[in-house]
Amino acid sequence: MKTMIKRGIALALPIALVFGATVAAPSQAADTEITWLIDNGQSNQDVAKALVAAYEKANPGNKVTVVLRPGGADGDNLVKTKLATGEMEDVFTYNSGSLFQALAPSKNLLEITNESFMKNVLSSFNPVVSVGKKVYGVPFGTAVGGGILYNKKVYAKLKLKVPTTWAEFMANNKKIKAAGIDPVIQSYKDTWTSQLFVLADYYNVQAASPNFAADYTNNKEKYAKNKAALRGFEYIEELKKLNYFNRDYASTTYAQALDKVALGQGAHYPMATWAIPQIASQQPASLEDVGFFAQPSSKASVNGVTVWVPSGTYIPANTKNAAAAKKFVGWMTTAKAVDVMNGVEGFAGGPYYIKGASIPNALPGAVKDLVKYFEKNATAPALEFVSPIKGPNLEKILIEVGLGITPAKKAATAYDADVVKQAKQLGLKGW
Repeated sequence: MKTMIKRGIALALPIALVFGATVAAPSQAADTEITWLIDNGQSNQDVAKALVAAYEKANPGNKVTVVLRPGGADGDNLVKTKLATGEMEDVFTYNSGSLFQALAPSKNLLEITNESFMKNVLSSFNPVVSVGKKVYGVPFGTAVGGGILYNKKVYAKLKLKVPTTWAEFMANNKKIKAAGIDPVIQSYKDTWTSQLFVLADYYNVQAASPNFAADYTNNKEKYAKNKAALRGFEYIEELKKLNYFNRDYASTTYAQALDKVALGQGAHYPMATWAIPQIASQQPASLEDVGFFAQPSSKASVNGVTVWVPSGTYIPANTKNAAAAKKFVGWMTTAKAVDVMNGVEGFAGGPYYIKGASIPNALPGAVKDLVKYFEKNATAPALEFVSPIKGPNLEKILIEVGLGITPAKKAATAYDADVVKQAKQLGLKGW
């Protein structure tokens, strides 16, 4: 977890992302009530509740009602349906990058390029919520890294070192299984979680094939034909064949998987660091037992993290409460709103794209692990931020690999076919 010319995303160090010019005050609007659609993840609900309370306190007479939607493919379909039928809430938070492009922003979203509050947003965020030079969203949350969450107590007990290569990772898994612990946690009950081994591997793909994003966008490169890109599919196949997954992986939920890795019931969980706030909520006593490392590559000299730019918050073009919606969205770009988000967990999950934002000094160990990759400049944006193409069925295809139903090469071929319809809908050349 799309018509856009391919563009790179400049991901600066955390310090560069949180210091900036004085924050501009958003414009005022008439008192009214608006609705805000978010996904139903518990940490998102907690943050939304706190933001709404602070906003309503600062703006008497204004009311924001939060509406929940599912995550994953079901959530994607619901967002698209609401926009197509004109039933979208006044404000909604959703992915940036390729999934944003799939919403037909020029038709369905309200442009906010020239709103005064856009002065509060770092310009490096704008490309992932833009069509041409027109901007349609503001950042919600922090940049996060995709890779492997691991249990530090398990590693300490078995005297394991953090791996930088896939061979080292698999050697660790062998020792972990011999100790009677599940080496790798999967959580296919929440289907979207099946994608991390492929999506978080993009740093390694780009290192091996620097032009992959451009060639992929222009229909000159394929997952099934590029050895580096195919590896993400093969990783899942290898782990399945060696029975390294938890026995209940087909029915395990995302929340349960977070419990497992925090409590040491499993050693590794491929996931992004957006999970850290939820671990803090579910297992606060075990938060510091969880660490993070980048997805290992084929060689130790290539060791960096794939980064997800924050989601965006948008306003549908047909809202009847545009002024009030802009007022709320504008407030969300202020340092005050960032302070509210930090206050929910007491820490930031990564760097913000809001000028004047602050990151608390006390960061969980897993977030500190992530920051080290930024400090080394060992980061690359996920493919969905440098190419408008992302097929809707990747999560289902990868579950079939994980269940042993579909071989890796066949699954990669299926995903290459999955993106064709979207590429044609976007009018991309070469398709």
